[in-house]
Amino acid sequence: MRERFYKWLTACSRRLGPGFFSWIAQGIAAGYFVLFPNRTLVSVRFYKALYPDRTRLYHYWCAWCQFRNFTSVFLDRFLLGSGGSIRNTFEGRHYLRQAIEEKRGGILLMSHLGNWEVGARLLRRAMPELRLMLYVGQRTKDQIERMQKQDLAASGIRILAVDQEGGSAFDLVEGVAFLRSGGFVSMAGDMIWRPDQRAVTARFLNHWVQLPEAPHVLALIARVPVYVFFASSRGQGSYHFSICPPIGVQAASRADRVDAIRRSVQAYADLVEGHLRRHPFEWYHFQAFLGEPVEPSKSL
Repeated sequence: MRERFYKWLTACSRRLGPGFFSWIAQGIAAGYFVLFPNRTLVSVRFYKALYPDRTRLYHYWCAWCQFRNFTSVFLDRFLLGSGGSIRNTFEGRHYLRQAIEEKRGGILLMSHLGNWEVGARLLRRAMPELRLMLYVGQRTKDQIERMQKQDLAASGIRILAVDQEGGSAFDLVEGVAFLRSGGFVSMAGDMIWRPDQRAVTARFLNHWVQLPEAPHVLALIARVPVYVFFASSRGQGSYHFSICPPIGVQAASRADRVDAIRRSVQAYADLVEGHLRRHPFEWYHFQAFLGEPVEPSKSL
């Protein structure tokens, strides 16, 4: 959606109600599903890995549910921005409260599973004492993405945009300093943003996947834990947020650092897979994600 069209859509929806927004957005989703078959096939292959014993027709139906549900991301952003009610429940928030009381920061690791944007904004609203810095990728031509960052910044979240052409080493230094001061750094743990980005191989849905190393390296350097965060839909305008128990990224020696990071990455991958199986149609990662299948005789 272009910025001008999005603004027109939100203006009309304020007059005609959220049902109008949902109707238009689902029409756009149907257009993408039909007119961009290569994108659809990426989702079909993903659901084949998730449900290997089901038919190809079922995998297409799963892909359509994924495309259709993705429109709720825009609808709930609209509801949140227009003063609408977003009902929510929290699980595991005490982990963050304990860290704040101890003046200890942490990595808040998100994913493209569920609506992370609504989750971040409502978490910040529910915990105003939470100092949150959000690392986000930056596409210069993406107008909706720019509006998204503006909304996040307005909610009190510190935004650190990393250009797709390559980030600066000072970005990591800034993140470490923020963590050591007791702040929380939030990043997506499931997307490789640049071709030269350092990645770690993990198992996911019985396939090899490449996951970014940076969040786990930051946790190791700053000596803070990783908290995996999920924002799951419970129907229109209703969410359940969950924060998993902290993952320690600790190395007894320099030689153990690689294994410590790998263990943390795999723990994250396992949590995402478990959550995905409970919420299969909230997977909003539309790029090719899965690598080669894991051979039965091989492991990490």
